[in-house]
Amino acid sequence: LARDLRFRVLVPYVAKPFYWIAKAQLGPEKSALFGLLIANSLFCATSASLLVSIGTRLVGDLATAMLSATLYLLSFAIPNLQLAAMIDSGEACFLLALTWSLLTNRWWLLPVWGLLGALAKETFVPLASVFTLAWWIIDGRQAGRGRLNVLWLISMSAVGLATVTIFRSVISGQTAWPWPTELLNPEMGYLARLRDSILSRSFWYVFYWLLPLGVWRLRYLPRTWATASVFSAFTALALGAYKGVSGNVARPIFNTIGPLLSLSAALLITRYSTPDDTRRGRARDTQR
Repeated sequence: LARDLRFRVLVPYVAKPFYWIAKAQLGPEKSALFGLLIANSLFCATSASLLVSIGTRLVGDLATAMLSATLYLLSFAIPNLQLAAMIDSGEACFLLALTWSLLTNRWWLLPVWGLLGALAKETFVPLASVFTLAWWIIDGRQAGRGRLNVLWLISMSAVGLATVTIFRSVISGQTAWPWPTELLNPEMGYLARLRDSILSRSFWYVFYWLLPLGVWRLRYLPRTWATASVFSAFTALALGAYKGVSGNVARPIFNTIGPLLSLSAALLITRYSTPDDTRRGRARDTQR
């Protein structure tokens, strides 16, 4: 497992300047943790800003959008998984950037997110590809730009795959597959690994309040976003069960569906949106 972590280079490289600045005062170990904290904080702050932008666009109320970002940052996954010297903040940030691009019809940005997301974490490529494909199936063809949009989707996936393959090969010094094939628990069957992932306490630490609060107002949010997030989350669960990561599967699942649930929970708390309000908001977006 440790061999796999060295290919996730984006967050450590962003942390490196802060590491060198603090090294003289804190020493190597604490400086490394400090640098990772600053880098992860930058990505988390960017994710929160993107969620505010998305929420304001969809709901039309800045207070509700700010509350959604607050709920997102207060989730168990942020302080315990994304800020705790790990690299999930990068994947989460670029998945939100992908969502923002699709909502604003900036499909041409997808290859950029494919490159940066693949540098952050290799799982970004399948999650983003499934997310975008589901979005395109529901909405992309109806927008009259179906062929062009699917080309951007293919470009994003190709760029991501090439980035993962090249970096794994260069760093390992030999030709490498985009993802490792070894399993963490090869003695367990797939269904047993799936059950172990879902029943893990680590999984429910992330979703024990966010999921119950977040499901009630999903119908007021765009069907494209909700469907794409659900399909991407199931993809993360399937890949996590295949790999046998147990409760750690909550990390990529939160990255895919956590922002959606946070905005839905904010709508539940504020009681801001109504079906009529949502339809009028979607009509305004279409006219723009």
